[in-house]
Amino acid sequence: MTAILLELLQRRAAYTFVRTLDRMPTTRSASRVTSTPTTSKPVSTAGSKRKSPASTSASVKPASTKRQRVAKPVDGSLAAPETALPVEAAETSATASNADAVPSEPEEPMMPAVLSFSLEDAKAHLIDVDSRFEDIFEKLQCKPYEKLERVHPFRALVESILGQQISWLAARSIKHKFIRLFDPSLPEKATDYVERKSAAGSFPTAQQVAKLDLVTLKSAGLSTRKAEYIQDLALRFSDGRLSTEKIMESTDEELAEMLIAVRGIGVWTVHMFAMFSLRRPDILPAGDLGVQRGMLRWFLSLHSEAHPFTLSPEKVNTTGRKAEDSAKDILPELPSSTAAAKGVADALEVNSVQIAAIPPPFTPSIKKTLGSEVAKKSRAPLPAGITVELLKSRLQGKKVKGAFLTPQEMEDLTEPWKPYRSIGVYYMWSLADANGK
Repeated sequence: MTAILLELLQRRAAYTFVRTLDRMPTTRSASRVTSTPTTSKPVSTAGSKRKSPASTSASVKPASTKRQRVAKPVDGSLAAPETALPVEAAETSATASNADAVPSEPEEPMMPAVLSFSLEDAKAHLIDVDSRFEDIFEKLQCKPYEKLERVHPFRALVESILGQQISWLAARSIKHKFIRLFDPSLPEKATDYVERKSAAGSFPTAQQVAKLDLVTLKSAGLSTRKAEYIQDLALRFSDGRLSTEKIMESTDEELAEMLIAVRGIGVWTVHMFAMFSLRRPDILPAGDLGVQRGMLRWFLSLHSEAHPFTLSPEKVNTTGRKAEDSAKDILPELPSSTAAAKGVADALEVNSVQIAAIPPPFTPSIKKTLGSEVAKKSRAPLPAGITVELLKSRLQGKKVKGAFLTPQEMEDLTEPWKPYRSIGVYYMWSLADANGK
């Protein structure tokens, strides 16, 4: 009997223990084991209180949300998981993106390849003034005003400074070394490089040049003064004192005032820039000895039968010779004595402003044109104070302060050519025979 009672007590105790366990609340560790990450329903556990779906969802989070976060785009579409980048990589990526989007140094716009006047009207005006021009126009093309190219003012002026008072070969070499300072990928030798004339070429911007120190500029072969001149020019284009727009909108007088303020640029350079880069119609480079000499021959041949025009043998444009080659022989000269000895063709051959297009000398057949009887019948008298004897003496070497003609004499002689003196002046270089008397 006792054994039966003991067995009953043991069974009751076991039953009570099991019931006690069933009534105990579910612990947090137990919920982790029994929960299913892929469901949003509350986990039902014996003896636990029923929870709402919202509370269960907030307390039971999928483990995967701790490993990757999905960025929500503005438009609500699903985006790829974010990938963390190192700080340095992120900054580099942002910098590269900004560099591609916004140029740090905007390029100054080029001047359009158009004329501000009618070349046909200009020719007709000059023919009315002096009928010999008609034959001149048929013999020789006015290249700067007929073969138009877009020009960058900063580049043209830099090249003018680089080419001052040195041979065109030396100027070409220095110019190439100057460009290579900013684009080392170019060939070392200028002869191995075909330069691009477009704005997208390798020529540096004014902002790039302004940031360079004088020592580095001089390493391209520039003298200290030329390096200073180019740096001054670059600074003026960088800060807005000079610009393509200002240059294009300026009058001849305003242009001279702006450019002469730049170190290394004088009146003669302004005149060449205005004629060959800006293609302005009424420029008179009064200080150019080549133009002066050509004008002496032009007017003497009309007013003096005893002074026929002749060319020295080495100046004759021989058959089969290219006009570009013969153009290298021309010697219209610079105002300074040093440059006059070298000749303007050497100093300017390198320039992209097309000063290399200074016309070749005429052949001896020009003698007939210059001494035209038709022109002599309708010729206007020489200006007051200018005589045939004076012109002869000047051409024979009796100069006035180193010049064949004074600025006022040139103004008086070309007064009828206005407002198209640039066109007439262009052809005077073809009469500038340095060895003739």
